[in-house]
Amino acid sequence: MSKEQKPLLIKRYASRRLYNTETSDYVTLDDIARFIREGRDVQIVDLKTGDDLTRQYLLQIITEHESRGDNVLPINVLTDLVRSYTDTAQSLVPDFLAQSFDMLKKQQAEIMEGLQQVMPDPMAPFGGFEGWQKKQQEFMSAMLGNWGARPAEEEKGPEDSELDAIKKQLAELQAKLDKL
Repeated sequence: MSKEQKPLLIKRYASRRLYNTETSDYVTLDDIARFIREGRDVQIVDLKTGDDLTRQYLLQIITEHESRGDNVLPINVLTDLVRSYTDTAQSLVPDFLAQSFDMLKKQQAEIMEGLQQVMPDPMAPFGGFEGWQKKQQEFMSAMLGNWGARPAEEEKGPEDSELDAIKKQLAELQAKLDKL
């Protein structure tokens, strides 16, 4: 998402319906989750009071995904989050989580940079930019336990064995980074 782009404003009406102010239509939680996966930030506000409801709705999206079996958060992490609300660690948890996700994104960028040094045109084996985007989405789905949009089942072809090899290499690199 470009830094100049404002968050997508979603207004919640008294009827609890959610209204997309950009497209002038009603949206669902699944639509909001899709916007976020596509790189958009969202802000959800109550039309009457002006209260920011974004956190409440994002937690609801996560809860629905977790209850459907799209488990991203292990039980021990959820347990520790609950504990963090009852002790002095509460003030440390938000910063720790933000820094952890920032580190994950930074490591992913470094891995991509390293791949570019090894392979000057890394997209060529993947069928250009579009092919690369598809493979990256598959990789992120695998990393996040297929949380979010799932690609349709396809027959395995020669590209899949290449993808499996790349996944294995990336997993090995991640393991080395984790040791550091």
